[in-house]
Amino acid sequence: MRFLSGKVIGGKIVVEGEPLEEGSRVTVLTDLDEQTFSLTPEQEEELLEAIASVERGEFVDGDEFLRTLGQQD
Repeated sequence: MRFLSGKVIGGKIVVEGEPLEEGSRVTVLTDLDEQTFSLTPEQEEELLEAIASVERGEFVDGDEFLRTLGQQD
C-alpha cells in the first residue's frame, strides 16, 4: 500500500510521482470543505505514526486479516 497525492485535472485524477500500473485499484479521500474533520494533536500524531508504519511495511493486508478473522472461534 502506498499513499499518494494528486489533483483533479479535466475531470480525471492525476497522481503525483511514479505512475500507477494500469488497472491499479485506488481509494480516493477528498479534502473538500463540506467533508472536513478535525483531529486533536494526539489523534494527528497517532495517524502519522500509523502511516509511517504502513510505509515501513508493518501492516496486514486485507486478505490476511480476513483469514485471521475466519480462524477465530
